[in-house]
Amino acid sequence: MPVVDLAVSRVRELNKALHQLPRNTNETHWTVQNPAGQHSIAVGIDAPIEVMIEGHVGYYCAGMNKDAQITISGNAGVGLAENMMSGVVRLAGDASQAAGATGRGGLLIIEGNASARCGISMKGIDIVVKGSIGPMSAFMAQTGNLVVLGDAGEALGDSIYEARLFVRGEVKSLGADCEEKPLGSEERAILAGLLDRAGVDVPADSFRLFGSARRLYHFHVDNAY
Repeated sequence: MPVVDLAVSRVRELNKALHQLPRNTNETHWTVQNPAGQHSIAVGIDAPIEVMIEGHVGYYCAGMNKDAQITISGNAGVGLAENMMSGVVRLAGDASQAAGATGRGGLLIIEGNASARCGISMKGIDIVVKGSIGPMSAFMAQTGNLVVLGDAGEALGDSIYEARLFVRGEVKSLGADCEEKPLGSEERAILAGLLDRAGVDVPADSFRLFGSARRLYHFHVDNAY
């Protein structure tokens, strides 16, 4: 099991080693020590490996992830799992702004809270936040699912397309063209599956569903300036 100490090695060297792994590698369990809030750790992985990062990370950790299972034992800076393609990223602490931004697939699990713009422009990623999220989360969210066990800040789902937003707590306000929707059997099944994968034992019926009202899909003269 490779162990990389970032107090000694550079992040660039770690990422280069991870990028060079063949998809059939037998070096499948990596440990990263002393991340010390450095940026862009474990980005662009394209192999079915497990990476354990022991500590806090800076900007864009686990960005562009494909197939890897990445676990972070601390907090994360801006852009955690940005443009994620597949795999699983699990954060033990809190995430700063834009967690899961533009993500196209995979599952991001945040054990703590997420700051503003969580899931901004998400394009297929699934995000489960066990705490609360900040304002403007799921702004222009296109597809995928955002699950929040806590509360949501202002302007949730502003200019949303077809993503589903499940919130168990209070919602401070909804953004433009976002509305509450009935929680049907299909949505319950999707939510129950995500809760199970994230290790959350709460009933799906305790959530509310929000999505697009589809009023911004077509031109309307009242919206012209």
